[in-house]
Amino acid sequence: MENAQINIDILTEKIHQWGEELGFAQIGFSDIDLSEYKESYQQWIKNNYHGEMEYMERNDSMRMHPDELVEGTLSCISVRMNYLPQNAQFAKILKQPDHAYVSRYALGRDYHKLMRKRLKTLGTKITEYCESINFRPFVDSAPVLERPIAEKAGLGWIGKHSLVINKNAGSWFFLGELFVNLPLPTTKKPTNDCGKCVSCIKICPTGAIVEPYVVDARKCISYLTIELRGSIPVEYREAIGNRIYGCDDCQLICPWNKFAKLTELDDFNARNNLDNVTLLSLLSWDETLFLRKTEGSPIRRIGFDSWQRNLAIALGNAPFSDEVLSQLTDKLSSANEMVAEHIEWAIAQQRKKRENDNLANETRLTARLIRTIEKGLPRDA
Repeated sequence: MENAQINIDILTEKIHQWGEELGFAQIGFSDIDLSEYKESYQQWIKNNYHGEMEYMERNDSMRMHPDELVEGTLSCISVRMNYLPQNAQFAKILKQPDHAYVSRYALGRDYHKLMRKRLKTLGTKITEYCESINFRPFVDSAPVLERPIAEKAGLGWIGKHSLVINKNAGSWFFLGELFVNLPLPTTKKPTNDCGKCVSCIKICPTGAIVEPYVVDARKCISYLTIELRGSIPVEYREAIGNRIYGCDDCQLICPWNKFAKLTELDDFNARNNLDNVTLLSLLSWDETLFLRKTEGSPIRRIGFDSWQRNLAIALGNAPFSDEVLSQLTDKLSSANEMVAEHIEWAIAQQRKKRENDNLANETRLTARLIRTIEKGLPRDA
């Protein structure tokens, strides 16, 4: 069908149908006017809340004007894909400090390639129907304001934790975009229903949500364990707990996630037992095993050094154990300078806990001895 003869209403219905067939939970359409988000984004950058993610500073004009990124773009097709796996075991793992907590989105297959491939297929279907259009898919790639686009496309509103929340599906989903040179009707933007709730702000272990809708990445556990490549500031290490890759606390507490939908894709189910594995088991991996076990996983992109760094912090936060202390000491000799610094911190934490445990045991024994003596004394003594 020639573009001049396209019935846009029929086309949008077909796009929804094709998207559903491709596994997308929802599809919406946004225009390319993102000017309402410009000031807040630039202020976020000005405050250095992006940390060491320097790419967030670049291509500001393209980020705000999709037609500069992909010439001729008239609309953005925004999609979401549910990723919450079966039996996610959130609280169970967080309450076991000797086990590793991996953000639920990273338990299975890397979503980037999977979603981009399906978006490309969607673009191809549209092209075949329209005969000739230009399109380009994006999934966490290039300077794209995916959350504002998703909000304008009606997929949800941007919550106080800065993630997109859908009234009927919570926030456990991935986002992707398809830029097209077709004038598609913009979906109605949803109302923001966060109301007076500040649960996500209160629960954040490091206080990274510095004000409603503003996250200081430099404090965020997801940034610290994934994006940051160097030393994690000492003041945040204990708060990290057993979280070795990302953090889900702000989503876990969100009331809207009672409506979250489980993923229908096996790709996002946990691999290699990462939803129930001890920290020491993971510490035993060498780099070769790490690369093999994380093949096709988003975890691989942080690299082996950051992986060991994160494990060291989590083990420093774990209860004292002779085995933990021994394994950390063994790793120290082969670690590079950055990793060694975190292992040394963990060893110091473990030794401190051993001293505290010994002191507590001595206190208990003393108290027991005093009670025994008191029971043996005459009543008038």
